Amino acid sequence: MPTFDFDLFVIGGGSGGVRAARMAAQTGARVGLAEAAELGGTCVNVGCIPKKLYSYAAGYAESFEEAAGYGWKLPQAPQFDWAHLKSQRAREITRLNGIYASLLKNSGVTLIAGWAQLADAHTVEVDGKRHTARHLLVATGGTPYVPDIPGREHVVSSDAMFDLDPFPKRLLVVGGGYIACEFASIFNGLGAQVTQLHRRAHLLTGFDDDVRQFLANEMGKAGVDVRLNCEAASVTRGPHGLAVTLARGQQIEADTVLFATGRVPNTQGLGLEAAGVKLDERGAIAVDAHYRSSVPSIHAVGDVSTRVQLTPVALAEAMVVVDELFGKGKRRLDYEFIPTAVFTHPNIGTCGYTELEARAKFGEVAVFSSEFKSLRHTLSGRSERTFMKLVVEKATDRVVGLHMVGADAGEVVQGFAVAMRAGATKALFDSTIGIHPTAAEEFVTMREPMPG
Repeated sequence: MPTFDFDLFVIGGGSGGVRAARMAAQTGARVGLAEAAELGGTCVNVGCIPKKLYSYAAGYAESFEEAAGYGWKLPQAPQFDWAHLKSQRAREITRLNGIYASLLKNSGVTLIAGWAQLADAHTVEVDGKRHTARHLLVATGGTPYVPDIPGREHVVSSDAMFDLDPFPKRLLVVGGGYIACEFASIFNGLGAQVTQLHRRAHLLTGFDDDVRQFLANEMGKAGVDVRLNCEAASVTRGPHGLAVTLARGQQIEADTVLFATGRVPNTQGLGLEAAGVKLDERGAIAVDAHYRSSVPSIHAVGDVSTRVQLTPVALAEAMVVVDELFGKGKRRLDYEFIPTAVFTHPNIGTCGYTELEARAKFGEVAVFSSEFKSLRHTLSGRSERTFMKLVVEKATDRVVGLHMVGADAGEVVQGFAVAMRAGATKALFDSTIGIHPTAAEEFVTMREPMPG
């Protein structure tokens, strides 16, 4: 049998890669990991973590506004310090980078700084040095996609939003996905004048239709100028900032233009062709149910291969691979009922099927929904409302879709996701005592289905 330098070599130090490397090393495997940038990947450095921190920052503006309704008299108008927020965020991300490095080191993983490329089915080259491994794992994640329009050099992607200098007084966001909506909400809360363009008729393709419409209305009420059926054709720099020309000919001026128009797998420059690794129609690494690529010794997890671009999914996929290679090979990942949140203002939390998806898959469904002003806003003076929706398969009474737009939606939906994975029925929801007074109790008190 051939002798290898490592049992497993991981390309990419993001969530999936670090988890796979650590867990494999803890089984006694010899593991190497190569990363050219900071450890933690998109989530830690320019994704989930800093975005949630900035979402919290934007939320304080709302809290200051609401405080007066509860008797708090602020001696002067609150002042926002963008530079301070950036430095605080940078300090926390640096701390997390260090934690990731310590976790790898303490697990016995050999960390190699540099850009890794596949040379063949068992060989990786990093900065001119070759390393061999029995198994290779590609976990290089994804990267923002910016279309090739005139003036593309003047726009920024989501990666750049955390360190903008200066703070944009006028921000134009192009895109209608969750990243676009989150940044539009965040910067609106921080004090920017935000315009959001989306070429389609509704935001958040793939989410429940009622959720999409409700969120667009709430974002509009909060101050975001949401313009649908609009497409940016070009960007030019002029004396008053950036000018974005729309496909219909109108122009919008802005200080910063963010293109949040999707993400693509990080497969360029990895030597995949040399190793014989096939890509799918999206340009992602094609994998089977065990995350094996077309080359049996090469696996791939996370955004570079999956259709579900979520950090917890990458972590779960990594665990399946480690169990397959160094464990009992019994672990599997079920992609049904994966909960997720969107950190807009207000938040979205969702689990399971949209109403349209449920009708297509299950046939007859019952739909329950509720819209209300939360108790908090009876005194806050704000007009924000909350929306909740349940989709129930009639044949089994099983709750197959649960959707919420409102404060802390992600925190609320996480617990219900457990119940849904366990097969909870609407009758079980109805027999559950609610916690009063909370918004979450509405999920167990909705009794009358919608007509039709």
